[in-house]
Amino acid sequence: MKSIRTAATLAALALALGATSVSLADTQWQKNHPRREQVNNRLANQNRRIHQEVKEGEMSKAQAAKLHAEDHALRQEERTMASTNHGHITKAEQKSLNQQENQVSKQIGQ
Repeated sequence: MKSIRTAATLAALALALGATSVSLADTQWQKNHPRREQVNNRLANQNRRIHQEVKEGEMSKAQAAKLHAEDHALRQEERTMASTNHGHITKAEQKSLNQQENQVSKQIGQ
């Protein structure tokens, strides 16, 4: 949970600074793993959106917990995929993860 909060904080900071493309502040890991970075940024954004929906009373805590669990499973899947390919994910794996993230995203804000 701590890594999700950290990722959400980093994503919010990047947004606040107006980072719209690869910035000079990217870490070497981010530069070496752009597909994983994209997937993880989406997960962090979805986490932020879920929290916002709960804060606004648009989503119950139970619904949020379900969506957080789905996102956690996606993050675990991303890590498993990366572990089989020297820390990288393929374009096909990224596409699969993004499609799954799309399904969770559609549930946010309904």
